[in-house]
Amino acid sequence: MHTVAIVALDGVVPFDLSIPTEVFGRVRLPDGSAGYEVRVCGVTPDVHAGAFRVKTHHGLGALARADTIVLPGTSDVSVPVPPRLLKALRAAARRGTRIASICSGAFILAATGLLDGQRATTHWLGAEELARRHPAIQVDPNVLYVDNGQLLTSAGAAAGLDLCLHLVRMDHGASVAADAARMAVMPLERDGGQSQFIAHAPPSPEGASLEPLLRWMEDHLHRPLTLQALARKAAMSERTLSRRFREQTGTTPLQWLLRARVRRAQHLLEATGRSVEAVAEAVGFGSPTTFREHFQRFVTTSPLAYRRAFRGGQRLSAGGRSAPPPPGAPRRTRAAS
Repeated sequence: MHTVAIVALDGVVPFDLSIPTEVFGRVRLPDGSAGYEVRVCGVTPDVHAGAFRVKTHHGLGALARADTIVLPGTSDVSVPVPPRLLKALRAAARRGTRIASICSGAFILAATGLLDGQRATTHWLGAEELARRHPAIQVDPNVLYVDNGQLLTSAGAAAGLDLCLHLVRMDHGASVAADAARMAVMPLERDGGQSQFIAHAPPSPEGASLEPLLRWMEDHLHRPLTLQALARKAAMSERTLSRRFREQTGTTPLQWLLRARVRRAQHLLEATGRSVEAVAEAVGFGSPTTFREHFQRFVTTSPLAYRRAFRGGQRLSAGGRSAPPPPGAPRRTRAAS
């Protein structure tokens, strides 16, 4: 039987711990037998898990007998990973054991060095910090999970469900995975990516020299704004404006404008009943087709799919909670949400 070892450290996020425990623990094969043997392992037998404590039945020795190891997220990624766990994970990787992380569990996996030179993801709130700590990792904050073959990482909270169901499908086929998805009351594959959950912060700090221009642009997104018009408004040459934009926002005036229009469109799709065509016109896109193309590019789902998921004025976070503050090509990446 395929053995899954789930590592519970002090500060483990209960939801992240429960996802693989429930998904793998409830998988049944066509003959009715269990698809996995699930073992929760700890560096110590008594684990702090926020509002309660967890008693683990297995120590790190169980990792040596596991086919898959799952690393749930922890509430404080600044806490050093126990050296014993790092050693056990590296040894498991040498044996060919599959290792997957959920949410901020990517920080644990990254600490082993196994992700260096590979693509990975984590909760969008922690993506920047993961990239800062581990510059050898290509961190993608937009997808739900990344499958590099032996090593897999997922985004925050509910994205762990997507990753676990993906593993079930790889191990036992689509039919068994579909049954597991029905047990979890969620689709086997979801549309879109993590980017649709990201709350985009203002791109320039208060007091920056471009702040007045950026606020003016936000107020005039419906107008056909050209680089020439923006330079005239800022009282500087187009070349100087482009240079300062790059320095202060990290992008070009056009890309900033496109992102701002998509952000405004997201709000209108959530809070109003306007048609997609009316929303496109209200945020300054020349045509609905152009609007759909840019929306798909930045949000990784269609305007209609986004409205179905977020309509009602309630902006969802990635799984309803926050993560801790913040070149091998992947075999497969799911950009779904």
